[in-house]
Amino acid sequence: MRKKLLRVGTVYIPVTNVCNSLKWYTEKLGAVESYKDKKGKMAIINMASQSFFLVESPEQESMNFMDTDGNKRFSLTFEVDGPAKLESLHKELLLQKVKAGEIEDRGHPGRNFVFSDPDGNLFDVWSELSPSFKEANMLEKEQT
Repeated sequence: MRKKLLRVGTVYIPVTNVCNSLKWYTEKLGAVESYKDKKGKMAIINMASQSFFLVESPEQESMNFMDTDGNKRFSLTFEVDGPAKLESLHKELLLQKVKAGEIEDRGHPGRNFVFSDPDGNLFDVWSELSPSFKEANMLEKEQT
């Protein structure tokens, strides 16, 4: 079957204050600012090989959702390269006073933890790089 969708181009993150969130994402997560509108209602950051739009939204908006068991869930998982990188990032975020949960064993390969931005948007981090990402990056490294 031919691929119809090639990649995710952009993720939109609702935030209450674009300037504060822009600072938080660049300082805490190493995101790179690529655009900020003059009205301060939208900014674009790049991190994890992805573009993210920070969009001014009312306080009650978030990327989160409730599952059928009544648990608040994240809608996005970041990947790091192995357990040591996961533990290092977890420790770094906690030192920076980022709200982060414990490292978990969820019964599948690797470990995870969840953290949130100042607006309560939840993000997951997984210690395993997807095989397709590993393969693509190995080819890029070999070609350079």
